[in-house]
Amino acid sequence: MTSDRVYKYRNQVNIQFPVNTLPLAPQIRTINGKEIHFSICGEPDISIPLEKKLRGDYPGVKWKTKRNYGANQVPLSDEEIETADGLVQGVAW
Repeated sequence: MTSDRVYKYRNQVNIQFPVNTLPLAPQIRTINGKEIHFSICGEPDISIPLEKKLRGDYPGVKWKTKRNYGANQVPLSDEEIETADGLVQGVAW
């Protein structure tokens, strides 16, 4: 990917932020024993039962959760990006 390419998005209140893009990681065969981050912003209506279901269905996964009840997502730190095996990220409104 060229470094001069910039992607932007508009959030719900029409504030535009630049978006950093990263190449896709290789596909993993199993998630057992992996570290997966669950990063959700917005209303907690569907995300709480979803997280509970994922934790119950995949007990061998090391889940880490970040929540924000506002409009902006909680970014992963550089260390989390390097060490995470997967990410479930979304907005619930």
